[in-house]
Amino acid sequence: MRVAYTPLSLAILAILLSSIAHAKVGYLESVDTETTVQESQKATTPKDATIEGTAIKDTTPQVHQLQVITVQAHPLSQNENDLVQTSNILEKEQLSQGAATLGDALNGQLGIHSDNFGAGASRPVIRGQTVPRVKVLTDSSEVMDASQISPDHASTVDPALARKIEVLRGPSTLLYGGSAVGGVVNVLDEKIPTQMPEGAVDGEVHLRGNTVANEKLGAAGITIGLGEQFALRLEGDKREADDYAVSGYTHDGEKEKRVDGTWNEGQNATVGLSWIGDRGYAGVAYSERKDQYALPGHSHEYESCHPHGTHLHCSSHDDHDHEEEDGDDHDHDHEEHAHEDAPWVDLKSKRVDFRAEYQQPFAGIETVRARAGYTDYQHDEIEEGEVSTTFKNKGYDGRLEFVHVPLAGWEGVFGAQYSNSEFQALGDEAFLPKTTTENLAGFLIEHYQWNDVHFEVGARVEQQQIDATESGLKDYDDTAYSASASAKWQFAPEYAASIAYSYGERMPNAQELYANGVHLATNTYEIGNENLGKEKSHNIEIGLSKDEGDLSFAVNAFYNQVDDYIYANTLDRYENFRLVEYQQRDADFIGAEGQVSYQFSPLYRGKIFADHVQAQFKDNSDLPRIPATRTGMRFDADFADGIHGGVEYIYGFEQDRIADFEERTPDYHLLNLDISYEQQPSDSWSYQIYLKANNLFDQTYYNHASYLSSIPQQGRNFTSGIRFRF
Repeated sequence: MRVAYTPLSLAILAILLSSIAHAKVGYLESVDTETTVQESQKATTPKDATIEGTAIKDTTPQVHQLQVITVQAHPLSQNENDLVQTSNILEKEQLSQGAATLGDALNGQLGIHSDNFGAGASRPVIRGQTVPRVKVLTDSSEVMDASQISPDHASTVDPALARKIEVLRGPSTLLYGGSAVGGVVNVLDEKIPTQMPEGAVDGEVHLRGNTVANEKLGAAGITIGLGEQFALRLEGDKREADDYAVSGYTHDGEKEKRVDGTWNEGQNATVGLSWIGDRGYAGVAYSERKDQYALPGHSHEYESCHPHGTHLHCSSHDDHDHEEEDGDDHDHDHEEHAHEDAPWVDLKSKRVDFRAEYQQPFAGIETVRARAGYTDYQHDEIEEGEVSTTFKNKGYDGRLEFVHVPLAGWEGVFGAQYSNSEFQALGDEAFLPKTTTENLAGFLIEHYQWNDVHFEVGARVEQQQIDATESGLKDYDDTAYSASASAKWQFAPEYAASIAYSYGERMPNAQELYANGVHLATNTYEIGNENLGKEKSHNIEIGLSKDEGDLSFAVNAFYNQVDDYIYANTLDRYENFRLVEYQQRDADFIGAEGQVSYQFSPLYRGKIFADHVQAQFKDNSDLPRIPATRTGMRFDADFADGIHGGVEYIYGFEQDRIADFEERTPDYHLLNLDISYEQQPSDSWSYQIYLKANNLFDQTYYNHASYLSSIPQQGRNFTSGIRFRF
């Protein structure tokens, strides 16, 4: 079933009217006051991609080559070459051509996978870790939605409207959370202008479609100067897609051409206003988001399942034969009892953001930054035309950062943040009680350069209180401490070595403490544990890189030792339904990432890459949903003025290191192509036309990091689009 709605078209309408009213406007590639960008008139080489000590950039060639990129999630907005630890960067062009959900948009970056739940929801998986060990931010502010509760809950950040996504690791992550062992994903947008448009108006319009799901997407944004010191921002997008197509998918003994329950629709609209002065800015924005998407793999035959001790009882307490703990014999046929009409989610979110920055406010401080936000989030899970469960989250957060003047050569930032969220679930699957979570934290990050060595240290203390009194449960109150130190040595021209160590403490969240009930989206009965303590992780990473010359490379290795790792332990299984309880065990994560690039000529460049992660408990048993090893190669070329193309091959290994009750996933081969044509007819506007082909082999393959690892990923897909910038 689909939901009918009236599109929020204010932003797109304003752009169309403005483009008619203004015959000539100034063109400026979006760069805010925290970003230094140097553009060449014509790219002669594709963008490079390196790992350790620099930011990983997509190697798809572009007309405007970004030669110097500042990482804004870093507290000092450092140049990428000065970063001590790994950072991934996706620019607006890659985001506009990529997936509509956050995890899938980042999937394919070194060390990053996705735990996609059909096509409507996905979260990033970084080195085998996902939320809550991966922190997702919207321009350094908290994202107050329900995506941390379950993988079937969509993240409310929108890659289609983002100007950049940064993935940060190392000491700088302590600005945002001590639990971010995997990293921080900061989604930067343009909803609050930070500088005046060069002409009367700056803007962009983007249209895109694909074949695998008949996707149609339109996005637009406009910044209008109001006098000399005020700027108005209007932006919005709308998308819709059918169930996606696959090859070789068997459902109830019959081959299916599409995966039922993978359609999705969404729309987003924002209005923002800023005051912009010589030394800073202050602005506010209001956003509304609506999403509707189906939930595949949902089965109601397990509604009556409930635990008796550590065993499941289903179908009116009938006994059942438990599955063997070894999951090697399971195949990848779709669930046997899927409904014809898949349940779907109706999501609505309203958000207000405030952002400000001021240079040299008083003696000893170079910059002060402020962020605050309020979110009113709700989504209904609808089955057979009726609302079965409602999730609500109302929350607000604020943070204040002070960048101090150098002290004895040390540059740094200190500050505090506060957040408060009230979460509740209502209805048939209300497996979580009403809770109020309050966090208060202080942090300090410092950077020092001694000759050719960069040092970075950080510390964070965070207090968390979870009030569950209204639900008759025990409240939670604890404090976590985290610290990190790293160094990067430029031991020779073009070469650098790095090492980093961090200690982090993560407190359990409300779901891990208080869950109790059936969660059909993940086919589980979840049992929380009020006696959970803090996770304590010791993490070390080493790296070696060469970032200049025809030959460049980067390789790094990491080891995470986590004491009292919190996880959902499967106690019993009936068919595809599992009884899980949140428990704690010591666990180890070990892995490596690397790539080698070579510039064959000013027009041609190639690279090879690979990433691997392995996660085990101390008894050598494997953790669930760990991504398989992945390797591949890519070749990029500038064929002519403004014409760029690339070919990419990816091989995903079989994942046979599986947890109890898990199924293995087979290996796969992916072949992808892309070509684009970009021109700037005048100083006032430019355009780009692109065509992408993904999974040209039409391979049937599976994502082991997903809760729906038995449902195949998208088949052969052709995507085309056009972008206008003015």
